[in-house]
Amino acid sequence: MNNDWEHFGEEIKQTIQDAIDTKDYSRLNQMVSDTVNHAMDCVSAGIKNGGWYRDPKTGQPLYGNTKNAGNRSGAENQRYRPVPVSPRYLKGTSVKIGGTFLAATGAVFGLTSVIFLIITLIGSVITAFDVVSGLIIGIFAVAFISFAVMTYVGVDMVCTVGRFRQYVSVLRDREFCDIKEIASATGRDVRKVLKDVKKMITKGWFCQGHLDEKESCLMVSEQAWNQYTALMEDMKQRKAEEQAAQRKMQEEYDRLSPEVQKIVQAGDEYVRRIKAANDAIPGEVISAKISRMELLVDRIFDRVEQNPDSVNDMRRMMDYYLPTTMKLLEAYKELDAQPVQGENIISSKKEIEDTIDTLNLAFEKLLDSLFQDTAWDVSSDISVLHTMLAQEGLTEDGLKK
Repeated sequence: MNNDWEHFGEEIKQTIQDAIDTKDYSRLNQMVSDTVNHAMDCVSAGIKNGGWYRDPKTGQPLYGNTKNAGNRSGAENQRYRPVPVSPRYLKGTSVKIGGTFLAATGAVFGLTSVIFLIITLIGSVITAFDVVSGLIIGIFAVAFISFAVMTYVGVDMVCTVGRFRQYVSVLRDREFCDIKEIASATGRDVRKVLKDVKKMITKGWFCQGHLDEKESCLMVSEQAWNQYTALMEDMKQRKAEEQAAQRKMQEEYDRLSPEVQKIVQAGDEYVRRIKAANDAIPGEVISAKISRMELLVDRIFDRVEQNPDSVNDMRRMMDYYLPTTMKLLEAYKELDAQPVQGENIISSKKEIEDTIDTLNLAFEKLLDSLFQDTAWDVSSDISVLHTMLAQEGLTEDGLKK
């Protein structure tokens, strides 16, 4: 590639000199355009075919610990032998060389074009301005713009390679990294780093690079990407299942009568208040008792929602038991918060704890009674089943007969 670039440079120089000597500028513009395009093609080919981390002997891509390999023994070299797997990054060497060439070539020949453009303009001012002079000025102007673009592209390539190597140094041997961490480590704006990373992934510099859905994390290995996608699929499935369960619950709730809905809403509010009181009371023993109460009350109202006919059994609980329970919990919270725990406070707290045990027993019995109809139905079904089996001679007694 270096030989080609030297050839291009000599050809441009000779073409410009021939145009000046012979006053024939017909090939100058085409030569400048062809040279710029050819240079771009060479740089592109270098990026595609070079720049990988490769084994110097086999030429195969590698990603492994090859540092100080020459100073190790045979056994150590076998242990640290590079593993021929898909590389994670481009070295960027070809890109940097190509960018340097473009920048240097563009600057040199762009300056040359400006000089000849100025000379031509001065000559046109001194002599009569004609069509040939206008053509020459136009050709040098186009040449200058072309070489200016080449310079800009080259400088941008070199700077981008520098930033890319900074990002790789932040990642080190990790398979993923937060974009904010890269921005903080390199002192750049998060949005600019994200724009860079997207462009580098598109160009294949991060050979296995991917961004997460929120574009906040860069993953540079297929293993990390596969784990992430599997996790996201699992989360989506769980979310879909939760939404389906919520829709089903809402449909069941909508079928309830206004009276039952009101009781269920009040029950949910009591459960919330019991949990809040439990969070405010630090004692382990009392917290365990309140947690038990929270579970029982929640199950009771779930049962009412499933079996609206049992709403009549909830009158006393709604009118007296639960309001009294909340008063006791609030009183316990206030007593427990006192900095000095005297005899009266300790005694009152013990009475409340015992009462909570009694309430829990009552709530357990109430919950059990709400399943009485179900128990009867089950007993009835079992009795009918035994009768039918006996009539068919399929029970143990029937087989003996």
